[in-house]
Amino acid sequence: MLMFKKKILWLLAVCLCGASLWAAPARQSAPLIVGGNFSTQTNTSSQTKVFNQAARNAEIASLNNQLKQKRFADVIRRINALTAKNFLDNRFHLLLAIAYDGLGQYDDVIYSAGQAIAVAPQDSRAYILRGGAYLQQGNYERARMDADTALKLNPSSRLAQKLQSDLDEKMAIKRNEEPAKQTKQETTPRWITLYFLAVFVALLLFIYWRYEDVFHQPKNAFSRREVDVKEQYDFIRQIGEGGMGKVYEAYDKVLKRKVAIKRVRPELVRSAYVREQFLSEARMVALLRHPCIVEIYTVIESESSLYLVFEYVDGQTLETRLDIDGRLPFSKAKRIFEYVCRGLQYAHSQDIIHCDLKPGNIMLFDDDKAKVMDFGVAKKSVDHQTGARTVAGTPAYMAPEQQKGFMRKQSDVYSLALCLYEALVGQVPWTVKGFDIANKKIVPASKLAPNIPPAVDDLLADALKEDPKERIQSIDEFWSRLKAIEPLPEEMEQTHY
Repeated sequence: MLMFKKKILWLLAVCLCGASLWAAPARQSAPLIVGGNFSTQTNTSSQTKVFNQAARNAEIASLNNQLKQKRFADVIRRINALTAKNFLDNRFHLLLAIAYDGLGQYDDVIYSAGQAIAVAPQDSRAYILRGGAYLQQGNYERARMDADTALKLNPSSRLAQKLQSDLDEKMAIKRNEEPAKQTKQETTPRWITLYFLAVFVALLLFIYWRYEDVFHQPKNAFSRREVDVKEQYDFIRQIGEGGMGKVYEAYDKVLKRKVAIKRVRPELVRSAYVREQFLSEARMVALLRHPCIVEIYTVIESESSLYLVFEYVDGQTLETRLDIDGRLPFSKAKRIFEYVCRGLQYAHSQDIIHCDLKPGNIMLFDDDKAKVMDFGVAKKSVDHQTGARTVAGTPAYMAPEQQKGFMRKQSDVYSLALCLYEALVGQVPWTVKGFDIANKKIVPASKLAPNIPPAVDDLLADALKEDPKERIQSIDEFWSRLKAIEPLPEEMEQTHY
């Protein structure tokens, strides 16, 4: 009897091997490990930046001449050498994208073109270059978005028209290939399918019979083994807490660096749908690489826990600064919000909306420099007309349409204006002093705090329009107007109250 059972087991093992060889390998979603060290690109040089306009124009002319001669590698080396000497020019990004495109290095084209878009979002050439790179990589959806944007900016561009034509051709080829693949798959003899189906069912019955006691064990929502995050990270102290969870300062024992770890509240990730939403948004935000945005390093998940590991910034939030100083002088606030506008403009150039901008999510460091952090509820801008429909954010800083579940880029402009108002006055406008109930209007900031230029009142009024179509339309426009406002002669004053 024992020998008979062994023969049966041996026969099932042979069938199992045949089934594994015949079956196509199943696709598995790889765990989200967002790695990468961006320190070489985000570290701010201590050298003095070179702003000789004549010299920069001469370098740009020389680089353009080398591009015409197809000396792409020479252009890249020259720009890297200039950048190492802090000889900077925003036009370098576009020239690098052209050079990498000539060398066929499409990942570098996408990155450089994205940098060019961040500093000059109205230049259609960067969209064309990035769209062409996406096309070469087979990412037709992103290529289509860039081609449409380029044609919208410059409808007469032949390069944009050619990109769209090439994309249409590739999509047509792809559609023609799909029926051929389906026909080929249908040629498999039916008896083979039935044979392996029978083997698979027999195997399932054997496994159930062999491990019946395991299947009958009681289950719960957290039966999967927990991931011990402390195996890699030493938690030092809690540095913050919000609606999504607690934030800790920690030390990465493997990479030997400080990090900030947010542990998402367990009740938010028990639902499989909500968990997938968190992971999808984390993957999206992980693509952002900018000196004015706090970088996300990786995500660690288990059945009941979700940890987001961020770049650690040694500083304090704008909320903490205002708790100490009460409010900020206009000149200092202007320097801080320059960095905030840069980070938000880059995120918007990637069609990502922050959705929860507030002083607590603006990190200050190194003498009034700033980074935008916590894109935890960020959304993809899927429709420029209706926006992404989800209610998320902090109520005191949410735009009217955001409270109704419609989020768009203008919603971030509204939140940015509220943050600037609070930085200058020391409080949000929704207070007894800040809001004129009789006229249902926000009290101008210059009436509540000294040394605020009157032009700031006009800027805030235009950015806080209730109708998003009447509001300032972009972060770039907001910063252009703020940049043009000169501070009044400020006297030494006590701002703490």
